[in-house]
Amino acid sequence: MMPPTTLARRAAPVLACIGLLALWQVAALALKNDSFPTAIEAIRAIPSILGDKEALINIIASLRRMAIGFGVAVFVSIPLGLMMGRSRAVAAFFNPLLMVIYPVPKAALMPIIMLWLGVGDITKTLVIFLGVSLPVIYHSFEGAKAVEEKMLWSGAAMGLSAAQRMVRIVLPASLPEILTGCRTGLVLALITMITSEMIARQSGAGNILFNALDMGQYDTVFAMIIIVGAMGIGLDALFERVRAKLVRWSEPQFDMPLSFS
Repeated sequence: MMPPTTLARRAAPVLACIGLLALWQVAALALKNDSFPTAIEAIRAIPSILGDKEALINIIASLRRMAIGFGVAVFVSIPLGLMMGRSRAVAAFFNPLLMVIYPVPKAALMPIIMLWLGVGDITKTLVIFLGVSLPVIYHSFEGAKAVEEKMLWSGAAMGLSAAQRMVRIVLPASLPEILTGCRTGLVLALITMITSEMIARQSGAGNILFNALDMGQYDTVFAMIIIVGAMGIGLDALFERVRAKLVRWSEPQFDMPLSFS
């Protein structure tokens, strides 16, 4: 039998979602606004979206762009962050560039990128890449910077080269911090995916949402919001399971239950 504390921890997100839906239902009934459907009406619209072949193709296309943007960002950002954490020269070169890019909303870059690259998948994937890169670089940097020098000295004494020390010492020691950045980046990938598709409206989940808004199909709009939220919860839960297995040795005593994992 599951311990009461574990049961309560796992049930908390479910109860929070139920409470949010109940609050939404009460608010919609009280306001009686056509543009604010009830939670039940929005939930009833979900099967029609998921049962539509074109809508499913759009959602799959969104996930494909998100996966590519996230994957490329992780592949580029982790080595860069680790090098910044271990080399003052590399950090001094890249830090000003990152500080210029970081405060700029990625949606604000869409018009410029669209002028250069058009409104296709490359533009949307690039925006996702930019949104994911910064938190992964930052956490990789912090993780590498926190590695104890005596571990690197020991590696050097054993004959490891600088590259070998980076791969065999710095990377494993930084992994908990890196995965924290990746988890943050995963959420930002979903946000920038929807935002980019609402601006460059050709296909995707964001395009479905915005088209429904244009046509006054407000139950579909809120249904898509629920679907996107469920995608976020599912992806976060899946990633958290992988993270917990990879860095079980560094698990904190208390972790906020951001997902259903």
